[in-house]
Amino acid sequence: MYSTSQKLIAEFIGTFALIFFGAGAICADQYLHSTGGVGLLGIALAHGLAIAIMVSAMGHISGGHFNPAVTIGFWVTKRVNTIDAFLYWAAQLAGATAAAFLLKAIIPEETWRAVALGVPELARDFPRWAGMALEAVTTFFLVLVVFATAVDERGTFRAIAGFGIGLTITLGILVAGPFTGAALNPARAFGPALASTHWANHGVYWVGPLAGGFLAGLLYDSLFLKKA
Repeated sequence: MYSTSQKLIAEFIGTFALIFFGAGAICADQYLHSTGGVGLLGIALAHGLAIAIMVSAMGHISGGHFNPAVTIGFWVTKRVNTIDAFLYWAAQLAGATAAAFLLKAIIPEETWRAVALGVPELARDFPRWAGMALEAVTTFFLVLVVFATAVDERGTFRAIAGFGIGLTITLGILVAGPFTGAALNPARAFGPALASTHWANHGVYWVGPLAGGFLAGLLYDSLFLKKA
């Protein structure tokens, strides 16, 4: 059994890794733009692999949330209490912020400024309601996969839950990336936004993912985890 402080440190590290490698890939794509960059697939894989590896490495310590939308799914199903949920959120936001400021310090200013440190942004003329809906749907499937693989003890693929979760993030970015930037995670939006002071449409990346995570947790718990 791990202590609360150990769980929070694990959440900090896992979220730090997501932003460092995910937002870092966006900055790398911009830096290599003249030679083709890493592209949408490369960016999607960077995010997905970061989460896959961190869930595999740290999931047994904290549950491997690394995302306030996952935590709210655990909260609504009473798997974490309100105080612990807020502590998880604080650790996740702190990890995201630390990673974003480290990227800001390391990467050439003209590179990170061109992409605002990888802050997710709505495509031109893409409405906010559609952005929230797209973020909600993609996050819904992410949290559904978390519950099906990492929470449900009857799941046959629990040992490789990290890679199922990571692949779901990769799929979400491939679909939503061109339209919303595909945060699927309020912390993923918050850290880079704070470091780059770029807050355009920031609420989209809280409302959408939290709604999707809330509904996914509630649905999976009530349909598939209820006691017979």
